[in-house]
Amino acid sequence: MDKNSETAIHVDGVYKNFRLPHEKSSTIKSAFVNILKGKRNRSTTVQHALKNISFDIKKGEFFGIVGRNGSGKSTLLKILAGIYQPAQGTVVTHGKLVPFIELGVGFNPELSGRDNVYLNGSLLGFSKDEIDSMYEKIVEFAELEQFMDQKLKNYSSGMQVRLAFSMAVRADADILLVDEVLAVGDADFQRKCFDYFRELKKRKKTVVFISHDMTAVTEYCDRALLINDSEVVDRGTAIHVAKQYTRMFIEDANNDAAAGTTDDKRFGDGKASYVSVSLSKKKITDEIEDITIQLKAKAHEDIEDPIFGFSIKNSSGNQILGTNSMIKGLKTKPFVKGEALEISWTVPNVFADGVHFIDLTLVSHGGATTCDWWEEASTFTVIKEEITPYIVNPFIAISVQGDEYSQPNAKSGRSNV
Repeated sequence: MDKNSETAIHVDGVYKNFRLPHEKSSTIKSAFVNILKGKRNRSTTVQHALKNISFDIKKGEFFGIVGRNGSGKSTLLKILAGIYQPAQGTVVTHGKLVPFIELGVGFNPELSGRDNVYLNGSLLGFSKDEIDSMYEKIVEFAELEQFMDQKLKNYSSGMQVRLAFSMAVRADADILLVDEVLAVGDADFQRKCFDYFRELKKRKKTVVFISHDMTAVTEYCDRALLINDSEVVDRGTAIHVAKQYTRMFIEDANNDAAAGTTDDKRFGDGKASYVSVSLSKKKITDEIEDITIQLKAKAHEDIEDPIFGFSIKNSSGNQILGTNSMIKGLKTKPFVKGEALEISWTVPNVFADGVHFIDLTLVSHGGATTCDWWEEASTFTVIKEEITPYIVNPFIAISVQGDEYSQPNAKSGRSNV
């Protein structure tokens, strides 16, 4: 069978470098002076964005590209889209490609939303009759029925993205390139985006998906690629790559926990505050059933009714769980100036694979006054043998009766079913 009939994208030995001039000429005078001084075209390589990248993506495959910020993911996606040209190597695509990267490119802020639909539609290759037939669906999806006759410059950034995304999904593409598009918009719009990508997966469309959300990667992607320092460091199933990505952050997460947090993630009136936070385990595995968060708080002024709380979120910022002393029905005594209290929270290990962050709160007057709100006060990393695409991953037992089946392992929940 011809390999091209099965391959949607072929990438072979791709390199990409960015160069930046030493001398920047901001005026005609400075440019002329630099020429007289012999400072023309002096530049240096400041970034090797990609180094020897090679991989194939099959037709109908949902393919993930993951890595740290600055690793080269978005540069690679722009090379696949033809926005950048590689310094070396080749990229071959088979089929019509639509990038969900620079949403809204070609929009005119001085035109109305309606006019921009027709303008952008023509850039996507649609005729006027085709745009007429899909116009109502575009507006309905974007939820902008009341705003289509307003100029685009009066739209919020979220409204512009919704309109641009609604236009882009109309393109009948064979290959789609998606760079964190699901991170924009409100919760309802993000839900629409997820539904759309589920539909793409059902229709066996080829999708290249960049995300820091390992839950989304494991849910949607068939295979994935891990890039670090501009090079491919691992590849394989989405679950395998998601686990390797998570393990890259173990040391960083533990260091961050020891270092505490910065002032821009902490606010309050300072009448009382947390002075220390520690976890019984910084590296959480299947064998750990409970996680203990140990806190010390100190009153700097008298507080009549302190309320102590916490929440835990994953690396995508999704809140997983949380509570406070008032919800738990604990009636606290007045917190006297100079007094120190130790608070301990014990949480069952229901967490999915990945890095998790702990936010702390200390409030009073029923929550109306914030004494100390400490975002990402500490962090821990969860590594589990069984990876699911869901936010929580508690132990779940399975039992199937029959001679051919063995009973599940009581610890890991595995069986031979």
